[in-house]
Amino acid sequence: MNFDEDVPPELVEAESAPEEEKLVKVPITIVTGYLGAGKTTLLNYILTARHGKRIAVIMNEFGDSLDIEKSLTINKGGEQVEEWLDVGNGCICCSVKDSGVNAIESLMEKKGAFDYILLETTGLADPGNLAPLFWVDDGLGSTIYLDGIVTLVDAKNILRSLDDPLGKVEGHEHHDGHGPVMTTAHVQISHADVIVINKSDLVEPSELEIVKARIQAINGLAKIHITKQSVVPQLEGFLLDLHAYDQVEALDIAGKGHSHLDPTISTVSINVPPLAPGQLNQVDSWIRSLLWESQVPGEAVNPEEPLEIHRLKSRLVFENGEVKMVQGVREVFEIFDGEQSSSQTNGLPQTGKLVLIGRGVQGIDFERSLLGILQDR
Repeated sequence: MNFDEDVPPELVEAESAPEEEKLVKVPITIVTGYLGAGKTTLLNYILTARHGKRIAVIMNEFGDSLDIEKSLTINKGGEQVEEWLDVGNGCICCSVKDSGVNAIESLMEKKGAFDYILLETTGLADPGNLAPLFWVDDGLGSTIYLDGIVTLVDAKNILRSLDDPLGKVEGHEHHDGHGPVMTTAHVQISHADVIVINKSDLVEPSELEIVKARIQAINGLAKIHITKQSVVPQLEGFLLDLHAYDQVEALDIAGKGHSHLDPTISTVSINVPPLAPGQLNQVDSWIRSLLWESQVPGEAVNPEEPLEIHRLKSRLVFENGEVKMVQGVREVFEIFDGEQSSSQTNGLPQTGKLVLIGRGVQGIDFERSLLGILQDR
């Protein structure tokens, strides 16, 4: 007997292929918005239309149009357990009464049965608390990645919601009553990567323009889509394949709106000069001052309206042609490699850009502050 022929070592190596599949992460989109904005109608479409997508939908609020809650959640020994239901069009769904983390953990046991996850939040949810769970959590982050945050707003009622003192968001009361009220509607808009202005048929075109301008004043980074009855022309770019956290785009248009239209939250944009490679640590330290300490080095912050950054995005260009991207949500931020810049102006690297969305950002010279830090090298 020839033992060399009976024991081919190559076959042992081939069995590592399934391990490679486990490295493929599933994108998750957080869908937020007030009750009545049209989230249920949109998710109802996803669960019934023949769109050919395999989507796992985690629903937090059921409307009258979906009478399936009782078949989705079961109780075992007094503990609520998520039960996944196949709805017949390639999608599965589940009802939860919390942030959805437990449902996602049980969902990952069904890996291979779906290609996307949509997580609907409650109408009063602050997406800034949820995003870091799926973005940087070591456990969840190894199997899923945050594709983006989509906020639906009701064109008829959003202005009233933004100005309603009763809608004050929890966890942001540290301003001691000073400054304008920050509502749940504010934080749902400020954290969004995509904003769907729904029920546009219920308002006049002139009113719709006012709504759009107010939203752009709050969040100059988000892509805005106008819809009727939650009907989106396609899922890609509206709910799926957003790549909001692994790409930094459209920074050049951010902050060009009328930021004074909303007294609470606004978008500011600054230019960042080409950096020496060793200056990345200084930029990192400067960002930590903004996000962790709510301080702007070298600049005074209004004590009656403390600084609170909700989103930060940046494209940093270096003198050697390297590019770094920065993504930040509240206190959490990440700096990662971007595509090297090939375009130059007069033989010099193009200018970088940094965009901030938050409270108390008006009247602060962020560009002067950053340049002051960079000159101290």
